[in-house]
Amino acid sequence: MSEFRIDQITNQSGSRGPDIAGITTFSATSGLLMPSGATDYRGGRGRGIFGGQGLSPVFSNAIDYITIATTGNAFDFGDLSAAKSGSYGCASSTRGLFGGGYNPTRLNVIDYITISSTGNAFDFGDLLLGRQAFASCSNSTRGIWAAGFNPSAPTGPATYSQIDYVTISTLGNASKFGDLGSRTIGPAGAASPTRGIFAKVNVTAVGNAIEYITIATTGNAIDFGDLTYSRQIAGNGSVYNSVRSIFGGTSNVTNALDYITTASLGNAISFGSLSVNRRDYAGTSSSTRGCFGGALEFVPSAVQLNIIDYVTIMTTGNAVDFGDLTLARGRLAGLSDAHGGLGD
Repeated sequence: MSEFRIDQITNQSGSRGPDIAGITTFSATSGLLMPSGATDYRGGRGRGIFGGQGLSPVFSNAIDYITIATTGNAFDFGDLSAAKSGSYGCASSTRGLFGGGYNPTRLNVIDYITISSTGNAFDFGDLLLGRQAFASCSNSTRGIWAAGFNPSAPTGPATYSQIDYVTISTLGNASKFGDLGSRTIGPAGAASPTRGIFAKVNVTAVGNAIEYITIATTGNAIDFGDLTYSRQIAGNGSVYNSVRSIFGGTSNVTNALDYITTASLGNAISFGSLSVNRRDYAGTSSSTRGCFGGALEFVPSAVQLNIIDYVTIMTTGNAVDFGDLTLARGRLAGLSDAHGGLGD
């Protein structure tokens, strides 16, 4: 009988061990100790993705990735199907979707990637509306996009309340889910496995409303509570696990972070602050940590940032430096394979 020595098996380059896919059985003559702890700390899920960016007329199709449980600079993942700004992301544990955006028209295209690999995005299908400055969330089955802005729309208002959804594991066009309580630009999205959350801002004035949906159903959003203060039209960032959702960033260009308990109803509570005042950044999460990447900072004109900082979701306090994106960017999309909509 041959001896199966795991410590001597590597990939072709010798840089790491083998990848084992599918159902695998194993037997041994002595004890077998399985690894413990969250999978994002032992080489499983826990990859954060940031994609696209831009201030007109310069846009990017670049996708970066980080390992959320560590700290350090981002790495190149591949490219979106087109350079664009204001796209929004959602994901299952295996597949990431980027929906909509701007360059220079408002887009309805949905791209997808396989999160555990690297490479360029592929066509998934289309949203029902071409738009930018909207929100997204997901659980393991459905991807959701809500609200948005399209001043070039051929008919109807330039701002939307509509909610679209797709089944992440299939390819195809989005279907209508329902509507938010009002038209809005630049809300933030979060999720537990059952509930989707949208922290809203008003179209013509400041606002602080939070609404929720039940992801497995269809229908209109319902009132949840209020953010800690009213905020203007913005590109809000959010991070979340299955228990808590954290929202921050407004076009007031503040560094404030709010949080809610996703399964309850009620008003948000102050969490802490980002490292700098900024807006139009993206969030990506594991069950323990939320990372905020990129942004616009106004000093006094718009400057794009490459900063990444992070918080520990179940505590409160100020964000800490994580590292840098591969390029300075604002109005980018974020997603991960370990966010709160997938459970812990």
